[in-house]
Amino acid sequence: MGIILLVLLVLVILVLISCIKIVPQAKAMVVERLGAYQGTWGVGLHFKVPIIDRVARRVDLKEQVVDFAPQPVITKDNVTMRIDTVVFYQITDPKLFAYGVANPIMAIENLTATTLRNIIGDLELDQTLTSRETINTKMRASLDVATDPWGIKVNRVELKNIIPPEAIQDAMEKQMKAERERRESILRAEGEKRATVLVAEGHKESIILDAEAEKESVVLRAEAEKEKRIKESEGEAEAILKIQQANAEGIRVIREAGADTAVLTIKSLEAFEKAANGQATKIIIPSDIQGIAGLAKSVVEIAEK
Repeated sequence: MGIILLVLLVLVILVLISCIKIVPQAKAMVVERLGAYQGTWGVGLHFKVPIIDRVARRVDLKEQVVDFAPQPVITKDNVTMRIDTVVFYQITDPKLFAYGVANPIMAIENLTATTLRNIIGDLELDQTLTSRETINTKMRASLDVATDPWGIKVNRVELKNIIPPEAIQDAMEKQMKAERERRESILRAEGEKRATVLVAEGHKESIILDAEAEKESVVLRAEAEKEKRIKESEGEAEAILKIQQANAEGIRVIREAGADTAVLTIKSLEAFEKAANGQATKIIIPSDIQGIAGLAKSVVEIAEK
């Protein structure tokens, strides 16, 4: 009898322990009582009634990512391509998530595929390839509205890959190659044009520099010639000045020596003698030359005696 009671006591303790539930951070538990929704447990310690209450669903409240397989879609210009999408979603209401839809992930995948087909069906191939951001925004808005009754919030939708047919890929590659070659030709032509312009500008600048150098050379030669003439003129003026100073000094010395009129007359004759021996073609003789000649003769006679 005691063993039976001990077993029953152990069973009761185990049942009570199993009724203690601890909900971690970013988690939630949907609890049912006799099959009906009882409540949602958040973070912390909770107790449930044995046998009557049960945890119907454990819900992860963190943002989650699901990558869907590529879906075939047809563009407005009848090009079939494959597009795979990535959906970022978060559960905001555990009760709606538990009772709103049977398989939420499958529901989101199918909803994503149909929404994508509707959006791509209104776009042409080129628009599809260049309008990723627009497609992402439209899909996120549509999915967010559709999943709201399920307690799910779609935060972001991204087109992971857009895979056109092989023929289209080949045509696009050829087009891109032609475009690159065209840009290369344009860049080469612009480079050659720029080089030609630079050469012309360099030639023009060289001509200008040569002209300026020639002009400066002419100016320097003219200044040198001017300086030379000035120096020659200054030298001649200085020579004349020195000659005049020497003549003045000679006259001063003669006067100081007490020379009479006869000596001055002889000096005058010597001056005429030098003038006659020069290159002059005309000689001006003073009117009193006879008197001077007579005086010179008298001087000679006195010297002979």
